[in-house]
Amino acid sequence: MEPQYLVFGRLTREYLLPAAGPARLDAPGGSLLYAAAGLRVWDSGIGLVGRVGTDYPREWLNECMRRGFDTGGIRILPRNMDVREFLAYNELFEANQINPVSHFARRQMTFPKSLLGYQPVDTKKHNGESMLNVTDIPGDYLIARAALICAMDIVTQTQLIAGMKRGLVHTFVLDPGADAMLPAARRELPALLNGVTAFLPSQEELCSLFWGETHDLWEMAQAVSMYGCEYVVIKCGGRGQLLYDTNNKRKWEIPAYPARLIDPTGAGDAFCGGFLAGYCKDYDPLEGVLYGNVSASLKIEGSGAFYPLDVLPGLAEARLSALREMVREV
Repeated sequence: MEPQYLVFGRLTREYLLPAAGPARLDAPGGSLLYAAAGLRVWDSGIGLVGRVGTDYPREWLNECMRRGFDTGGIRILPRNMDVREFLAYNELFEANQINPVSHFARRQMTFPKSLLGYQPVDTKKHNGESMLNVTDIPGDYLIARAALICAMDIVTQTQLIAGMKRGLVHTFVLDPGADAMLPAARRELPALLNGVTAFLPSQEELCSLFWGETHDLWEMAQAVSMYGCEYVVIKCGGRGQLLYDTNNKRKWEIPAYPARLIDPTGAGDAFCGGFLAGYCKDYDPLEGVLYGNVSASLKIEGSGAFYPLDVLPGLAEARLSALREMVREV
């Protein structure tokens, strides 16, 4: 069966030093897996679109298939690709990607040889071969109903949405890349957001976009909505989310579900995946935020993209029910 949901994002080889607990060294990661798992908590029929090289472990792709994902959209380029990603957290859960050698030394851990020569990816740049292209979308994926485009450069995101509009995809959820959330990018946002269903920036990204102009998040949401998207969802980390409905100017505050924080890696991506699943139930943006909120709450309680899929059956539904009582319209 052709997938009804598409998720576009990065696949990485993750090197993670959490604030507590064991390290994850050379494990499957990346926005694509975290977002897809957040969606898979609620629904199936998910097609993955990404790029890797021949050196990407095949068993990781097989694991995706075992989890019920369609990997027909993952393109394996005929060469090696450096998709390593390093992340270390301190006791305050602040993330750092710089100088992995010092982080391993501080924890008295042996530095893995497979991380030698690592350089963080510059998310503000178009990174050539690792960036997706319209031609990466399999023809049978174009009859899907909805798509989530994870954070990547603004040119790629704009092209992917234009490409999907040739098919039957009618719901587009967009998590912006860092280059789209700079003041200089404001003139490019109308082309990016025209026809987008939901725009899901973080609070930090939105404040960066309106640097020096306003501190009012609702003002920012309203300004962004004028570029053509139907809903703006502001991800505020531990504070939860703000939802702005462009059509009727309604506003909601949704607190984060009170989960125990173990590893925040990929929580924003898991939220986006959950949002897509919830929104597509009845095309209700508030439902989308609730579902995404729960997906993120499951993710932060453990490490690894697939952690939310291995929790107790019924836990997600129980959290969803409890969270409904906490919503506040403003």
